[in-house]
Amino acid sequence: MNRFCLIIYIWVFQMGAISSQSYTKDPVVAHRGAWKSEKFPENSIAALRHAIKLGCMASEFDVRMTADDILVINHDPEYHGLPIEKTNFSDLKKFLLKNGESIPTLEQYLLEGSINNYTTRLVLEIKPSEVSKERGRKIARQAGLLVQNLGLNAIVDFISFDIDILKELITTCPDISTQYLNGDLSPTELKKLGVDGLDYHFKVFYKHPEWITEAKAIGLILNVWTVNDADDMAFFLEKEFDLITTNEPELLYQKLRKSGANHQWHLVWRDEFSYRGLPDTTRWNYDVGGHGWGNSEKQFYLANSLENAAVKQGKLHITALQKAHENAAYTSAKLTTYQRFLMQYGKIEVRAKLPAGKGTWPAIWMLPESIKTNTENWPLCGEIDIMEHVGKDPNMVHTSLHSELYNHIKGTQVTHFDKLSDVSGSFHTYGIEWDEKSIRFIIDGQLYFESLKGQNGHISTNEGWPFDKPYFLILNLAIGGNWGGEIDPNIFPSTMEIDFVRMYKKNN
Repeated sequence: MNRFCLIIYIWVFQMGAISSQSYTKDPVVAHRGAWKSEKFPENSIAALRHAIKLGCMASEFDVRMTADDILVINHDPEYHGLPIEKTNFSDLKKFLLKNGESIPTLEQYLLEGSINNYTTRLVLEIKPSEVSKERGRKIARQAGLLVQNLGLNAIVDFISFDIDILKELITTCPDISTQYLNGDLSPTELKKLGVDGLDYHFKVFYKHPEWITEAKAIGLILNVWTVNDADDMAFFLEKEFDLITTNEPELLYQKLRKSGANHQWHLVWRDEFSYRGLPDTTRWNYDVGGHGWGNSEKQFYLANSLENAAVKQGKLHITALQKAHENAAYTSAKLTTYQRFLMQYGKIEVRAKLPAGKGTWPAIWMLPESIKTNTENWPLCGEIDIMEHVGKDPNMVHTSLHSELYNHIKGTQVTHFDKLSDVSGSFHTYGIEWDEKSIRFIIDGQLYFESLKGQNGHISTNEGWPFDKPYFLILNLAIGGNWGGEIDPNIFPSTMEIDFVRMYKKNN
């Protein structure tokens, strides 16, 4: 991170309004997994794996309960001619899917969907019970608690045609995201019930186009099923639906490319913050402490504090408070992907709204794994600052690279700054494109700054270019310090909001 107000240019490419390709949000939900193109059985683990391989936003699957109360994955009420609700699991698993898999249990399916999965949410449809309403509610309770006990509520959405099942989930597991399938309730009615979104058949939205506007206005998730026709896909892409459920995920990706998405990249990690509560522990951990962090910062970073890091209303909120903790007068949070996800080369995008006021110092930046393993110290290890902003200099955004030869201690850091419009009142997308030859800093689709390896013939060594190794991402809100400066006591609570974080690798 930059530590002084004085900025010294070593080399800067001021690109002004040079355009970079925009990236369309991926709304693709694979219906019963991505099964069709590879001829996998629907709702199979193989279909789930293929959806994850494609980088789908989500993969949908269907849950039923056996006679002996085992939750299994199957769309139809019968499996190999046996009624699932009247048959014990031991009898069902004697019969295999066409690819040789056994009928999956919900626990098996969820665990499989959580392994090395950094892109794809799991959309769990609870089928209404054919036995009784109470049994449907029992299925809801059991499924919801299983998801919670596995620590997966951050990546699982629940859907159902039965509103009573969703009501049971909302009561039992209030942090779980829910969407309604039946198509007979307006967005406002769903909002009053505490349901998070509507997932309706595409014909419902053609009949009630006003519900699209209404849902967006009140902040509900917009999902549509099952969209398999190219013209229908184009319509719902144009309407900017959050999710589009389809049996044809590959075709929908083709439509996305034609609509302007740059497909030279494929998504490898994301957090869309479409859940509630603490940040997803499968994606994030914390740096903790109040020792000044080398910059005389005044905050104490806490872990697992909802006051300081919470996901709500589709955003991650990192909040600094004027609240004493140990040796510090303020608390805040510092989230990292260390031991969760490392990146060496690729594209990173973070959409954020920054806090305002003197003393605030939000940052989106990266450090290498080597600094955590104590094999390299700063600045030899390197540092990539995607975005920094200090409240005493409103709307001035800084991007920087630090190395042994080029860093702020020596006054030689590779850096650039530019004044943006209203960084504290609106969201901007901050990112980099990084490869073996260069690091390009991009804000809102504009190339602002580029640094080239070997530039001027003297930064190609590790001392000058330490950026050819795995790095982790950091999101934090510091208070005061050498660069943050004087603290206005009226700024608290002070919050940085993060709409999404996405990481891509380049296609071969």
